[in-house]
Amino acid sequence: QVQLVESGGGLVQPGGSLRLSCAASGSIFRINAMAWYRQAPGKQRELVAAITRGGSTNYADSVKGRFTISRDIAKNAVSLQMNSLKPDDTAVYYCNADLRRNWADRPDDYWGQGTQVTVSL
Repeated sequence: QVQLVESGGGLVQPGGSLRLSCAASGSIFRINAMAWYRQAPGKQRELVAAITRGGSTNYADSVKGRFTISRDIAKNAVSLQMNSLKPDDTAVYYCNADLRRNWADRPDDYWGQGTQVTVSL
């Protein structure tokens, strides 16, 4: 069994900062890419930021320059530092990992349960 557990969401004023963290645990052979997605009410889930095992990153245009994704390979963890938050950033944020549970497996997607981020006065 594999679990991804997120933490760090909450309520913050516009212009403020939050840091999300996610740790993967369980039967894991190798994690390839890790990412953060978000889903606002009435909208589709969208990619916020992703990071490969080699450290290459990719960001949604709407968060470039404000959010930074990082990972700790040894701890099977990924973080998202969110600065200059805007009301439009309000959403449930989900951690995602593309991983193999053992050497013979094909990679598969795993998701966390989500953490709420609300940006409001």
